[in-house]
Amino acid sequence: MAFYKKQYNKETGVYYPQAVTVGNPVETKEVAERLARISTVSKSDVAAVLGDLAGVLADFMAQGKSVRLDGLGTFRYTLSTEGVKEEKDFDFQKQLKAVRVQFTPAKEGGTTRGSSATRELVPGGIEWLPLDGSAASSSDDGTGGGTQPGGGDDDNPIG
Repeated sequence: MAFYKKQYNKETGVYYPQAVTVGNPVETKEVAERLARISTVSKSDVAAVLGDLAGVLADFMAQGKSVRLDGLGTFRYTLSTEGVKEEKDFDFQKQLKAVRVQFTPAKEGGTTRGSSATRELVPGGIEWLPLDGSAASSSDDGTGGGTQPGGGDDDNPIG
């Protein structure tokens, strides 16, 4: 099950649902344990590969390539920049504000005209529940932690 909360936008004067995460993030160790249980690979082997994944992705993207992982999605660099009015004032280093990684989940279906596609990381039939005090405490992750609205981190994703 996934959770949402009611959010009010003062600028537009409307209420809208916002996805929230409950508890602490699932760490690499737990992902490795789950992948080891459903495969023939040991937990330590999975953890080693996952540990090296970020560096490999960064290396390929630094070569100007995007990286597509089947069943997961595509990663690529994007820039946050400031524009200048005159071409003579163009200076990449001065105009560059941040380098970010954009992730686009893989699509399933929808290869022919008129058909629809779904994102593989967004399964159909998600049960959405409003987040209130009882929902957070009934989380099965055992952490009893709080919420992080939107689940977004402002950390630099490339180091």
